[in-house]
Amino acid sequence: MKHKLQQLFYFGREQALSCLFPVVIFASLALTKFIPLPILARYDWLLLICLAMQWWMLRAGLETKDELKVITLFHFIGLALEIFKVHMGSWAYPEQGFFKIFGVPLYSGFMYASVASYLCQAWRRLHIELIYWPSFFAVVPLASAIYLNFFWHHFWIDIRWWLGLLVIIVFWRSSVNYKINGVNYRMPIVLSFALIGFFIWIAENIATFFGAWQYPNQTHAWSIVHLGKISSWLLLVIVSFLIVAELKRVKEDNN
Repeated sequence: MKHKLQQLFYFGREQALSCLFPVVIFASLALTKFIPLPILARYDWLLLICLAMQWWMLRAGLETKDELKVITLFHFIGLALEIFKVHMGSWAYPEQGFFKIFGVPLYSGFMYASVASYLCQAWRRLHIELIYWPSFFAVVPLASAIYLNFFWHHFWIDIRWWLGLLVIIVFWRSSVNYKINGVNYRMPIVLSFALIGFFIWIAENIATFFGAWQYPNQTHAWSIVHLGKISSWLLLVIVSFLIVAELKRVKEDNN
């Protein structure tokens, strides 16, 4: 029992260290909500804080240049999605800011980048290995379809549940092998998707409470984010994981 608790502690510690970037974003959201900062608007301060944090993590060796490339890719992927969703009225950024494009503050891309940062950090700290990973020709079209569904469901049918079923079928045999304090563990990959998606939904509630963005039902007062959003975050986590996994595999094949 003592050994299990010790392993749980080590696992929690590595997870917490992997979440350093998201934690800084949440802390900045709370700080700037309750303590007005001078000269610049709140959204602009958040952008500067995110840029400073990214620079520090690279200089401190907490992230590699290759990981920075992945994180930057996620920043642009997320920003493109944000611009579209805000245009469609799914949510809004009502506050003023100089560094906004089409109504979306540039710091918002870092919220997606922080998910990639967590995945890269956890991958390295937990010595992740993929077991029975599907082929490139199954993973890439699936990830593309999931991402594109965030756009096309506004104009056509929403096929997220069919995509979710397809994920279960494609990754039925797949698992992730990870190491804690020298001991190997294994988890079904679909379960890991679900757990990460759920915790991001919790993080989303915290973020909206601190005014990171605003859903239509939160215009007059904050309320809990609808449980249905878990499915959206689950699919977004799957896209994020698939991109990171494929880039990691390409790098390993080239070494």
